[in-house]
Parts: sequence; structure tokens; C-alpha cells
Amino acid sequence: MNTSSPNRPDWLPYVIGTVVVAMLGSLGLWQVARGLDKRASLDAYSAEGGFERYYDGMEVRPFQQLRVDGEFIGDRQILVDNIIVNARNGHFVFTPMALSADGPLLLVNRGWIERASRDRIDATVAIEGARLSVHGRVGRLPRAGMRMGDPFADAGDWPKHAVYPDTNDVALQLGREVLPFVLLMDEKEANGFVRQWEPEEMSASRHFGYAFQWFAMAAVLSALLIFRFRRKRKTE
Repeated sequence: MNTSSPNRPDWLPYVIGTVVVAMLGSLGLWQVARGLDKRASLDAYSAEGGFERYYDGMEVRPFQQLRVDGEFIGDRQILVDNIIVNARNGHFVFTPMALSADGPLLLVNRGWIERASRDRIDATVAIEGARLSVHGRVGRLPRAGMRMGDPFADAGDWPKHAVYPDTNDVALQLGREVLPFVLLMDEKEANGFVRQWEPEEMSASRHFGYAFQWFAMAAVLSALLIFRFRRKRKTE
């Protein structure tokens, strides 16, 4: 009795190969799209323009220059930990700003400070709550590749420490709605710290390089499939 499995269909390698080629091509297209996004972000960051006054409900774009009028809430600040600047570990200082009496809060990133003792940090980040105008660029909270647990698990008293929170996490701690973007305080503003704002680390050219690699692998696999098909046709 023959218990061996039936012969593999002749067309199966071509189907599998075509699927793999499609996947490689999709990865290449995704890298191209990411590269174009990075190039657009860099262009937006490099574009010269005046500071536009922010108003409630205004639509903003990445790195747009804004002027906001409000009052800092100095006793409710958030320190985002594990931020590396010039090979040193530290924190981004996010200070909420009330733009109106009952509207959502704006998180202002006042820059980076080096890791230090609690008392020293408290004294460093302290700020008055007077109403003022602040200039900066539209940004976002720093993001991690993978979130692990509660970002405020060991937050303690104010200022609270967090590891890569999102706006919902921050809003929950503040007990008030938060705008979906942050303001990267301009380097010329007072009341700030180390500010080296620039687009994400990976350049557009690196994304295009990865895209070339994916497309090259897809092309090589396609050539092998075509070669195998033609060779089989000749032997039939």
C-alpha cells in the first residue's frame, strides 16, 4: 500500500513565488511612502515663515510655527524619562498650558534636562503661572517602538515621571482634555531648556535605500521564477 503524499502540483512554486514577490514589492512601496513623508516633514521643518496665532479649533500641520497665548500650570508638569541627548540620559519637560478657562490644555515641551536628584529637578523645572505668549512648532509626544505597561506606573507626586505616554494617558493624569499635538518651544524663548528640535532620526534617503533592497529582492525572485518557467517549457 502506497502511503506517500501526492506529488506537489507544478504550479505551486509559481503561486508561492508570486505571493512573495508581491509582499516584497509592498514592503518596498511602504518604504517609499515613508521616505516621501520624511522628505515632506523635513521640507516643512526647513520652511521659513512667521508664527501664526493659534485659536481654538484651528487645524495644524507638523512643524507649523505657532504663537499661543495662555497660562502655564506649573504644579502639574510631566517629565518624560529615558530621553537621550548627546549620549546623556534625561527628561523632556512638558508643562501644560491653559489657553482658556474650560478648553483643552496644550502640552508645551520646554526642552531636555539631564537626569538629576528629585530636589534639583523640582527646582529646575519650576515656573510661574502668569499669562504669556509662547512661540514654537507643532510637534508630538515622543513615541516608543513598543509600549510596556502603564507609562505612569511609578509617577509619584508632581512633577510626574512617565515613559512614553500618549495624550490620553496625560489627560487622565491631568483630569482634563489635552490637545492632540504639543508645542515644541522655540529656542529663543525663555523658561526653556536644551532644545534641538528636528525631524525623526531616520532620513528619507535611508527609507529609499531600504525600498531599493526590497525591490531588488523582488526583481531577483521574479527573474528566478521566469527562468524556471522557461526552462521547464523547453524540457516538455
